[in-house]
Amino acid sequence: MWIIIANIGWAVSAALAAWMVYDWFQTDSSYAEETLTSSREGEIEAVQEKHKV
Repeated sequence: MWIIIANIGWAVSAALAAWMVYDWFQTDSSYAEETLTSSREGEIEAVQEKHKV
């Protein structure tokens, strides 16, 4: 019984790993490197946090 549960766990883990690799390649081929490494949220926060002294 425990062997079956362990094998199911390994199968689920392998399926998730395969899905992550597939999604990685799909995202990498769909978007430019500049888009993926940009930080628009960071720019917005930086503008809002400027304090005038």
